[in-house]
Amino acid sequence: MSETDMLEENKITMWSEEKIHDFRATLLQWYDENKRDLPWRQTDDPYYIWVSEIMLQQTQVDTVIPYYERFIETLPTIEALAYAPEAILLKLWEGLGYYSRVRNMKVAAIQIMELHDGEFPTSHKEVLNLKGIGPYTAGAVTSIAFNQVYPAVDGNVMRVLSRLFEIDLDISKASTRKVFEEMIRRLIDPDRPGDFNQALMDLGATICTPKNYSPEKSPVRDFNASYVNETWANYPVKKKKIKVKEQTFFTIVIKNEKNEYLFRKRSSKGVLAGMLTPIMLNRDDLKDSEWKAFNQEEFNQHRSSQEIEEMLRENYELIVSLNDQPKGILTHVFSHLKWEMIVFEADLIADQSHSAELKWIHPNRFEEEMFPMPTQKVNNLIKTLTLF
Repeated sequence: MSETDMLEENKITMWSEEKIHDFRATLLQWYDENKRDLPWRQTDDPYYIWVSEIMLQQTQVDTVIPYYERFIETLPTIEALAYAPEAILLKLWEGLGYYSRVRNMKVAAIQIMELHDGEFPTSHKEVLNLKGIGPYTAGAVTSIAFNQVYPAVDGNVMRVLSRLFEIDLDISKASTRKVFEEMIRRLIDPDRPGDFNQALMDLGATICTPKNYSPEKSPVRDFNASYVNETWANYPVKKKKIKVKEQTFFTIVIKNEKNEYLFRKRSSKGVLAGMLTPIMLNRDDLKDSEWKAFNQEEFNQHRSSQEIEEMLRENYELIVSLNDQPKGILTHVFSHLKWEMIVFEADLIADQSHSAELKWIHPNRFEEEMFPMPTQKVNNLIKTLTLF
């Protein structure tokens, strides 16, 4: 389907060439005067820009900056990334979540070393062929680093365009993103494509925000159909989020006579693949029906700990003495999942497991390990408990 057909089919009428020209000039003038001072904007190195774009996915700019600076300082080149041990990669990424992203970056760096002699490819098609890089990242890197005319459509950009043109398409659908990409191909400034893409992103991040939006303050308000028609609150259109699945785990903090704590390396697939967590028992797997109704209000009434001890013995060959009074409840929310972690302390009596997936770590060494955020929350509780 041609660009014109796609836009016509979705009843989107583009501006005249003159209006597009005026829009570019207005937007870029605002960007030149107001662009955010970000470390990755001080370079045109495609590697640095790539790292920043991967980190920025679903993460706030202020959070990313220290991660970015530490990552680039530790792994300043594509070659350094390609040959970096996974433990270092995961430690640098610790707290950002979505660890598959940094693993994919390493694979892509190896591709660049093997297929492109260590030089980041300049071809948009070749960039798209790198592991973990989709249309948005490819468009962002090639437009910003190489000044190539490609769209970079993220959530900010879709929100801005939805309001400018009063677009009723559901932005959560992949097909909608393609429509916006076609629109950007018409709107993008051919002389400053990278700045144009970044200007739209900044506009969405600072002025055309999801909430507390004040369209009268926008530098492109005169181009904004939803401002003129006072319909801006209707855009963008997005279907309701799928209900987050909730899971409850009895999270067992086991300590040995050396004051070391036990962690389990999770399987290579699924949530937190390959990461270290305490042993976590899904409440739904427990046989005792009393556990099913277990909640914070019932802490003082609940005394049974035998089933947990039996499961630890059967599944991990660990003999422990469990404190049947929980030390607290922690929660962690993923994009599709919410964990409730009811934390119990236990003292090791005997370890008969000899399992490679289990690892004893002293609190003094916690900083040396790569822990995902749920484990960090448990560790902070451990540190609090050891003060008393």
